[in-house]
Amino acid sequence: MIEQTPPIEVRIKPLQELEEFDRCVDLQLAVWGYSDGDVIPRRVFLVAERIGGVVLGAYVDGTMVGFSMGLPGFRNGHAYLHSHMLAVLPQYRNYGIGKKLKLAQRDEALAKGFDLMEWTFDPMEIKNAYLNITRLGAISRRYKANFYGPSSSPLQGGLPTDRLYAEWWLRSDRVTTTLRGESPKIEVKESIEVPLQKSLDAQMRIREALESAFARGLAVVGYERNAEGDGRFLLGPWNEAALT
Repeated sequence: MIEQTPPIEVRIKPLQELEEFDRCVDLQLAVWGYSDGDVIPRRVFLVAERIGGVVLGAYVDGTMVGFSMGLPGFRNGHAYLHSHMLAVLPQYRNYGIGKKLKLAQRDEALAKGFDLMEWTFDPMEIKNAYLNITRLGAISRRYKANFYGPSSSPLQGGLPTDRLYAEWWLRSDRVTTTLRGESPKIEVKESIEVPLQKSLDAQMRIREALESAFARGLAVVGYERNAEGDGRFLLGPWNEAALT
C-alpha cells in the first residue's frame, strides 16, 4: 500500500554558515551511510553557496532534517542549476519534505535567472521517480549507466549506480500545470515496468529499454505506481518547443 502520513510544519531556509554545512555532512552519513571517501565535505557546500548555487535546509522544530544543494551548470549553450544532492532523514520521509525542498530550489533558481534545473536519480527508486516526473513535472531523455561507479551506500544494494537525468523546465506549461495539481496532456507510446524489489536483472532490463527508447527520440513523460508499490515509466514523444 502507498503510505499516508499526517502533515507536519516544515521551514525551508537558505544555508550560509559553516555550522549549517557541517549538519549537511552529518545528514549524508545518516541518510546514505557513506564511507568517508563518498561524503561531500562542508567546503563544497560553502563553494556552492558562494558561486551562485543554492543550498537549502529543511527544519522541523528547529532541527535540520533535510537539505538540498545545487550548483550552476552549463550544457548545450544553456545555463542551468544542477541539483546535485537532496537528503531527508528516514524518519521524516513521506511528509513531502523532498517536494518542499525542490519547490524552494525552483523559487531560488528563478530568482537567479535560471529557467532549467537538472539532477540525476536512480531509475530503480520508485518513490523518487514518481516525485520527479508526476508530482514535479520533470521529463527525462538521457541515461548514464554506472554514473558514479561503485558506491559505499548500503541503499545502492551493490547495484551499478545507473542514473536518469531529470530536466525540470521551470517556466514550461508542463511544469506550471503539474504544480497547479493538474495532469499535463501526454501521449504514451511505450511503458517500462519497475518492480518494487530491486535486482540486477531488473536493472539491466530497465537500462536497455530506456536507452533504446531515448535513442528513438522518446522521453519519460509520465510515471505511475500501483497499490503494491511497483512503478511504471511512461514514454512518449516530446516537442522541443514545449520546453520553455
